[in-house]
Amino acid sequence: LISSFEVTLDSIEIFRTHDWISKPTVYFECKGENATLLPDVTKINVVYSFKGQESWQGGFRWSVRLLAVSVKTAVAPLTQLDGKKCKRCGFYEKDVIKTDDVYAEWEFCATDFEPPAGKYILFKENQLNVTFHCQECPSLPGASNATPEKRNIEDDDDDDDDGKGLRIFIILVITAVVSTVTIIGLVMANKHWQKKKRQQDQARFLKLFEEGDDIEDELGLGTVI
Repeated sequence: LISSFEVTLDSIEIFRTHDWISKPTVYFECKGENATLLPDVTKINVVYSFKGQESWQGGFRWSVRLLAVSVKTAVAPLTQLDGKKCKRCGFYEKDVIKTDDVYAEWEFCATDFEPPAGKYILFKENQLNVTFHCQECPSLPGASNATPEKRNIEDDDDDDDDGKGLRIFIILVITAVVSTVTIIGLVMANKHWQKKKRQQDQARFLKLFEEGDDIEDELGLGTVI
């Protein structure tokens, strides 16, 4: 009797990125497990199909949040599901400033996969569309006999708006700090330049007097009393 079932990723399409500057770093993670980085997924509205040995399936599984790498053999499965118990999983985008952004989080169950193909489609509006595959999952008693349908996850607009607001606030703060430091630097540089120029003018003025005294000495001119 099979107690755990291997789940692979058939395809994924993201509809947005949360990072405005650089390419997104997308990864999959289940609670209590290492994250699996998806380095191929970098563009929106592009369907990425996986046929087996993709770049993220070459034997390495990345622990994204700890910025460390743990090596495993045969990392082709995205995760493994228990036949009796679901687990909390999700797709995320790495964020270097604040908490990682969430594409989708849900309870992932082996009974979600539809026979006979063993497909499971996850869809979240304005976020992503994912197709999973589990060859053995349809053999479970609780598996549905219906054709695969998209499972829609409601988008939390409030959380998304809060995330946008926080990001904008952070960008404004960083911009203000950089501008202030730049202005202070320019003012200090200008003061230093003016001080140096005054010193050079004074040195030039004193040098002229010294040269005048030397000329008088050479001509034998003295002070008229």
